Amino acid sequence: MKRLQILALSLFALAFGLVTTGCGESGESRVTIKLTDAPGDFKAAVVTISEVYLQGEGGKLVLRDTPATTNLVSLANDTADLVKDAIVPAGSYKELRFVISGAYIEVEQADGSTLIYATSNDYAGLPAGAKVAGNLQTPSFSSSGLKVKFDGDVEVSGEQKVILVDFDVSQSFGKERGQGDKWVMKPVIKGADITFSGSVTVTLTKDAAVTLPTVNGRAVTLADFTATLKTTESSTDGAAEAAAEEIALTDANNDGVFEAQFKFLVPGAYQINFVGPAGVSFTTNPAVPAPVTIGSGTDQTRAFTLKSASAQ
Repeated sequence: MKRLQILALSLFALAFGLVTTGCGESGESRVTIKLTDAPGDFKAAVVTISEVYLQGEGGKLVLRDTPATTNLVSLANDTADLVKDAIVPAGSYKELRFVISGAYIEVEQADGSTLIYATSNDYAGLPAGAKVAGNLQTPSFSSSGLKVKFDGDVEVSGEQKVILVDFDVSQSFGKERGQGDKWVMKPVIKGADITFSGSVTVTLTKDAAVTLPTVNGRAVTLADFTATLKTTESSTDGAAEAAAEEIALTDANNDGVFEAQFKFLVPGAYQINFVGPAGVSFTTNPAVPAPVTIGSGTDQTRAFTLKSASAQ
């Protein structure tokens, strides 16, 4: 795990997918809300979401009122259902809100140790025997809730939809200036229009003329490489550059094609790259970093060939 600077957190993104499917002619839809994220420099980032609701022209529509405690770090490249098949009347909705009743973050220090900051010393989501080093404040999130504003009202009319929201955790947890034992949760959230999430599968094969080197007495294989993906879209609010998501390459069917799949992506511009094993330099065709555009509801593949590899 990378070292965490005292006043800065590395990036990971949290996406909420709101999926609606038709329910015949009743004028209602069924809604599923999925939670996912990309990895960052936290040992843990745990939140308890006690209520999820839509705010619309008819007022408040509660989708979930049973508390769900989730470690966001464990959801990298995966999803967890917060709401499953909740019935939503047809109509116009402008906000999705999450009432957060408690949370803690475990932050790695320069010496490799970790410190825990929690909303309270007796927060039920804390691990057994945990010692809380300081306070994590979540202003108003336990009352009015964390507000996710849509880019324009969402019309629920029975057609399948996905609404994605980018929750930038690196900008959402920060230290109060002059308050060494206090962190504050101030989410930076960017809404998206009604859209489908996308995915990209990255493959890597070896050119027949390439012989992989031996490093420290061990023969290098393509399984020692990882694929990375990061957004290249500029922030409009001065946020730090997003960290790359990294996934190991695997060859599940032993055909010599190693692949990594990046799922649940907010549509936009991204950059593909590879990380080789320590002590190895390499080139690929096409060259990396390589751009890729993720479209709404698209599943695509980008193929690369290892053209050279040598021990440094």
